[in-house]
Amino acid sequence: MTALQTEVLSSDAAGLARAACLLAEGGLVAFPTETVYGLGADACNDLAVAKIYEAKGRPSFNPLIVHLPDLEAARSLCEFTPDAERLADAFWPGALTLVLPLRQGSGVSRLVTAGLDTLAIRVPDHPVAQGLLRAFGGPVAAPSANPSGKISPTRAAHVTAGLGGRIEAVVDGGNCGVGLESTIIGCLPRPTLLRAGGLPEEAIEACLGYPLAQSLGATDNPVAPGQLESHYAPAGKVRLDADRAQPGEILLGFGPVVAPINLSPSGDLVEAASRLFGCLHELDAMGAERIAVSPIPDHGLGRAINDRLRRAAAPRP
Repeated sequence: MTALQTEVLSSDAAGLARAACLLAEGGLVAFPTETVYGLGADACNDLAVAKIYEAKGRPSFNPLIVHLPDLEAARSLCEFTPDAERLADAFWPGALTLVLPLRQGSGVSRLVTAGLDTLAIRVPDHPVAQGLLRAFGGPVAAPSANPSGKISPTRAAHVTAGLGGRIEAVVDGGNCGVGLESTIIGCLPRPTLLRAGGLPEEAIEACLGYPLAQSLGATDNPVAPGQLESHYAPAGKVRLDADRAQPGEILLGFGPVVAPINLSPSGDLVEAASRLFGCLHELDAMGAERIAVSPIPDHGLGRAINDRLRRAAAPRP
């Protein structure tokens, strides 16, 4: 593809107006959400959506999430079950994506859904994302703004390092607070956990009043993003549940361990989640060829952290 001059835009009204104009022209604009930076395109423009797959090197069978400003806009695209309404009322705006039946005549590009009759939708809880969505005035398809399979970006600099020259612009809104992608729940019709993420499943089950069905295994035919086996990968080989680093390894610590980089010395899972991708980017910058990772508790946000780490450690395609 032809190299572009990627603009770095401010998050003020002028920057958002410029970003919205670029989206309307069919361009790609990265922008911050509370989870990670997303790579946005007009979800109703086939050519613009195709550019997302090209820029990221993303398989076209891997569907995208559409970002919307509010529940009313979401209802115009998808058919909501009572459970989906309950979850949206409780957790939107926020780090929750719902997979729902797509309404006929929605106008959403079939490339967004990877040819499926369902759509993944989210209302982000970030002032810059909300400002851009309202300035643009339409649905924005936005996977994470990184080369496919690589570490997700939580800063504008991460975006330009991975996609500079491939996209029109990035809106610099600072660091992302949650630091993990959204939790994905399929409501077709029984609520099913498709991807662990920034909203703990315990909170979702408390809202519903019963356990979620589970569908977290890796698949070559994903119905939602983040289901491929190898994903979120740094350059170096990753070894999990390590008590200490072996010769030639750099330890990514958690809790009270001696490590050059520590997700959370105090063992705080919220802090660890917010720092995970930033720490992996730091390890890449250090040239780490082998990475050992301390054990992470597998509950709450720890489950999402472990999901990302397992995919980072999976054999590369």
